[in-house]
Amino acid sequence: MKNIPSVNLADFLSEDAKRKQKFIQEIGEAYEEIGFVALKGHFLSDELSQNLYKEVTAFFDLPKEVKESYEIDGIGGQRGYTSFGKESAKGKKEGDLKEFWHFGQEVVGNDKLKAEYPKNVLVNEIPDFNKTGMEAYKMLEKTAIYVLRALALYIGLDEKYFDKYVINGNSILRPIHYPPIKGEPKGAVRAAAHGDINLITLLMGASAAGLEVLNKKGEWIPVTALPEQLVINVGDMLERLTNNKLRSTIHRVVNPPRDEWDKPRYSIPFFTHPISEMKLNCLPECITETHPKVYDDITAGEFLNERLRELGLLK
Repeated sequence: MKNIPSVNLADFLSEDAKRKQKFIQEIGEAYEEIGFVALKGHFLSDELSQNLYKEVTAFFDLPKEVKESYEIDGIGGQRGYTSFGKESAKGKKEGDLKEFWHFGQEVVGNDKLKAEYPKNVLVNEIPDFNKTGMEAYKMLEKTAIYVLRALALYIGLDEKYFDKYVINGNSILRPIHYPPIKGEPKGAVRAAAHGDINLITLLMGASAAGLEVLNKKGEWIPVTALPEQLVINVGDMLERLTNNKLRSTIHRVVNPPRDEWDKPRYSIPFFTHPISEMKLNCLPECITETHPKVYDDITAGEFLNERLRELGLLK
């Protein structure tokens, strides 16, 4: 992993207190410094990852009119299909060169939340698409819960501080297809420079290079993960909650060299969102005389809707 620290979740899950503390320190310091880590020892198996990529490729290979039949108006793209070029980064007028799908939370034991979230959209043409997608969703969500437990301890909170917010939270699994580039992009890129909205993002290995991270020196660093690693980064919600202690680092997906324009790219990030009632008020543990509070109070739901409007997904 080039210039991004590597950590192993097996250290945190071990019965060895020293190994557990080592993981907490390593991931906490990485998130203060660069905002990204490569993590192995997670719960997503290679087989499940490969199966999901197979299902996702089959979906994006469907005819345009079939895919567009799964595009649902009025929900800001939170479930189902979002067509090519519709989403743009905050402050960018050009649409990103991508199309994507959203799997969302299947709520258990909370009728209020079940009514609040849009239902998942079922794809009729590909029998195992939804089943495989939701299996991966649960394994990535489980991984996210343990990463957040480590971060809670690093910050000085109870280990399970985040559990009540992310279990049944409004998390999203987003398979993305960046089609081959046909003709000069005219200022558009596969994904313009942005920070993620959520608490943390877990990225399954992308099918082609292109992800870059902006470091503290203002340099763009290319990021590639080993097949068994997830790339996990801090989102804006966690940066806000920790009063900028943990960094939501700007990143982008650049267009490939011209001689590789004919190659598509697939990637599948899992965006860990809390329930909408979670307060993102800066934690007292992260406010000091030298680092006074820098953000106004807001809930996760209010923050999400604000950002979806900025991205052009909500009117």
